[in-house]
Amino acid sequence: MKGFIHSIETCGTVDGPGLRYVIFTQGCLLRCQYCHNADTWEIGKGKEMTVEEIIDDVKTYLPFINASGGGITVSGGEPLLQIDFLIELFKACKKLGIHTAIDSSGGCYTAEASFQQKLNELLSYTDLILLDLKHIDEKKHRKLTGKTNQHILQFARFLSEKNVPVWIRHVLVPTITDDPNDLRSLAAFIRTLNNVEKIEILPYHKLGVYKWKALGLKYPLEGIEPPSEESVEMAQRILNGTEDTVPLT
Repeated sequence: MKGFIHSIETCGTVDGPGLRYVIFTQGCLLRCQYCHNADTWEIGKGKEMTVEEIIDDVKTYLPFINASGGGITVSGGEPLLQIDFLIELFKACKKLGIHTAIDSSGGCYTAEASFQQKLNELLSYTDLILLDLKHIDEKKHRKLTGKTNQHILQFARFLSEKNVPVWIRHVLVPTITDDPNDLRSLAAFIRTLNNVEKIEILPYHKLGVYKWKALGLKYPLEGIEPPSEESVEMAQRILNGTEDTVPLT
């Protein structure tokens, strides 16, 4: 079983608990305007790697991973586009007692029977989902990503019904995803889920702009700067339901 891999980060610290062996898969259906990995979009490209090759490499880092309470995280791109590969990879990880996580936008989720069957099998080997909720507003989500958010919200409900542990992630982009009313609507949706262990605000950054230019693409958020620390804190309070809490000074 081979997967199409964009890159690997051997000591990640922001994609799940502890030190993470982070695999960035190739291929994505969304076209997020702020994407910092636009070079992962094209499906069927990237380096082909077998499960065995990845596991052999992971083993060399296991002492550090285990000591930190870490594990393996598959990100992207969109990992669920390669669900057969993920199943075999996570099976192998579980034989070694490795904590497994998927960083997904849910962008390829479908109620189609064969996908559901595979997803249920994958989740039996999955300890954590890092779920990226881009925007709660349907029209704004389409403008931001090029796709609807209806199946993504359906995916979130599915994970809640299955009681799969989830960390919600929301990229905060000034003038795009930081409207307080939208954030309150997103918070209300999150409160309907019973499996959310953590909510993370990810401040927008421009570190991937050079990739757009290298690909010959016009960067759509030209001129937008990263959010202030105050706006990040406010967004965090709104999503955590503590908006009216005045921080101590």
